[in-house]
Amino acid sequence: MNEPLPDLKIALEAARKGVKTIKEFKNKKLNTREKGHHDLVTDADFATEAAVLKIIRNHFPEDEILAEETEAHEKLTDARTWIVDPIDGTTNFAHDFPVYCVSVALWEGKQPKVGVVIEVNRNEEFTAVAGEGAFLNGEKISVSDTSSPRDAFLGTGFPYNDLSLVEPYLNLFRHLMDEAQGIRRPGAATFDLCCVASGRFDGFFEYSLQPWDVAAASLIVREAGGLVSDWEGGDDWLFGERLIAGNPSIHKMLKERIDQFIPEPQRRALIKK
Repeated sequence: MNEPLPDLKIALEAARKGVKTIKEFKNKKLNTREKGHHDLVTDADFATEAAVLKIIRNHFPEDEILAEETEAHEKLTDARTWIVDPIDGTTNFAHDFPVYCVSVALWEGKQPKVGVVIEVNRNEEFTAVAGEGAFLNGEKISVSDTSSPRDAFLGTGFPYNDLSLVEPYLNLFRHLMDEAQGIRRPGAATFDLCCVASGRFDGFFEYSLQPWDVAAASLIVREAGGLVSDWEGGDDWLFGERLIAGNPSIHKMLKERIDQFIPEPQRRALIKK
């Protein structure tokens, strides 16, 4: 991988500062509270977000920000916008369970331009620039070539604050347990998507996602040769809360299974008006 482009360089600098900040909380007593049903936030989340945003603002003071803890909103303009998740997998982090990530994305013209996700414990740096491919620690990565559902290794997530689709979702999950080779739930969508990009997972599906969960990692999947869509196969996945990702064959299979087990009228309830 050549010298990072300026936007990627700053995204990496900011994400690495986030990782450093998280590690400063290691072995410290965390102040933890619920900001919503089953939705934890810690003082480490706020400190990490502040550290990440400080670097971005120092370099790009005119750019817009969408960040989980302090600057969350439900729209995106055409302007350059940095989308930040300081700790994706806060519940994992709060319980010292190993999978949690810092995610930094740059969008412009309502399209992803740069994505950086760092898994903190393994220090895995996933990066992408639109049109330039996807990388893990500087080495080019690509999605798997698995085509058979029987051979598919899948990732998913369990919704924690929207249980409206639990029954059909569990029916889908039950079917895929039998049809696919295996299903895992690490607890951080950014990491799940990067596992798709690097060929560890063949596909991923989830609902009740937020923009900062997917803004960076979905670009990484695309640049690795994968497909990303909402559950209808469209582009409403940044704010639409439901997402399918995978290599082309497994993406197609997952959409077909969602169509089969979660009827369209029930899915419609997830679509924001």
